[in-house]
Amino acid sequence: MRGLPPSLNKQGQIALALLFGSVCMLILSFASVPLYRAFCAATGFGGTPQKSQTLAKTTPGARVLTVRFDANVSKDLQWRFEPEISKISLRTGETTTVYFKVSNLSDKQTSAQAAYNVSPDLAGAYFVKIACFCFEEKRLAPNEEAEWPVVFYLDPALESEEGMGRVEEITLSYSFFPTKAPAKSKTSDLKAEKEKS
Repeated sequence: MRGLPPSLNKQGQIALALLFGSVCMLILSFASVPLYRAFCAATGFGGTPQKSQTLAKTTPGARVLTVRFDANVSKDLQWRFEPEISKISLRTGETTTVYFKVSNLSDKQTSAQAAYNVSPDLAGAYFVKIACFCFEEKRLAPNEEAEWPVVFYLDPALESEEGMGRVEEITLSYSFFPTKAPAKSKTSDLKAEKEKS
């Protein structure tokens, strides 16, 4: 911008800086959801349970806590989903497997993904899942029934967390949501055509 008055040169720099800042904010807005999920998974923030790739050899702790299981299904998904047991008491560091029963109540194959959370939020950092149906999309054939396991333990490090001192019960909550829109049946298309005429 040689040969321009200094005020125009300065205005061009400001405009360029504003454009650069806007582009950066746009990029960050798209990256914020995956970055937030990664942050929650790494820290347990917001009740996000920790994931372990291997069966950890933990030393049993001193505390015994109750873990309650909550199962929910979106109204858009024709599944029945429930834990085999509603709650369990276990010692920190003790690996436990709990099964959830699931049934596809429709006459079509459906697929869904489970969202999960642990409460109180602080407990998420100490709730370690080794295996879980919630790590991937699940499919059920028409009227199919299944049992899916969750293998987990409570990290004994929670015993030294001041905020967990009075906590006696932790809730692991799942909510299943459909992952694909159900295909329209030919019967519903014919019915719609008749209503138009």
